[in-house]
Amino acid sequence: MTDPLILGFDTSQAHCSAALISGDRCLAARHEDMAKGQAERLMPLIQEVLAEAEVALTDLSAIGVGTGPGNFTGIRISVAAARGLALSLGIPAVGVSLLECLALGAEGPVLACLDARRDHLYLQRFGEGAGKGPALVPVDAVSDWAWPGLTCIGQRAEDAADMIGAAHASAAFAPASAIARIAATRWQTPEPRPAPLYIRTPDAAPARDTGPAMLS
Repeated sequence: MTDPLILGFDTSQAHCSAALISGDRCLAARHEDMAKGQAERLMPLIQEVLAEAEVALTDLSAIGVGTGPGNFTGIRISVAAARGLALSLGIPAVGVSLLECLALGAEGPVLACLDARRDHLYLQRFGEGAGKGPALVPVDAVSDWAWPGLTCIGQRAEDAADMIGAAHASAAFAPASAIARIAATRWQTPEPRPAPLYIRTPDAAPARDTGPAMLS
């Protein structure tokens, strides 16, 4: 039996990233750093990944998408794309947080870190009995997240490790590959449609009481 094809992609940070996996194999992947332009680049990037693996969208079993935390606009771009593709193809879409991605493949308890700017970090602690978060945390409060045997992984991980006397390491997988691998473990279990994981509230409130709603 052929392993299912799982496409993962993400635009929640300053990048556009996509990967295709089948079982434990990454068949093709692209990662491009970019501060803007993800909306225009995402679909061509996905097509390039599929073309390299010589498969079509209709061959996919499921889609995994990065839900943040990160850039508000970037998160919405990828989540909306995943929902649209899943609906048109009749396959599941699975939302995966980038903090989960950082912990994938690591041994022991992990503190996943993403730079939230303005002297804050997005943090989530993983491990048996160690679970905590996700949360938006001031840099000077990182010490509250200490845990025996902890390894810090992600953006500013070395800084966080120094603050709590922990080890630090690089992520085992690139974002899109991790998203696809995590989605591969979940796509056959009913889940809500992917939804943005913002954590931080928007800087500016909309002019009206409510803004446009994302279709559920």
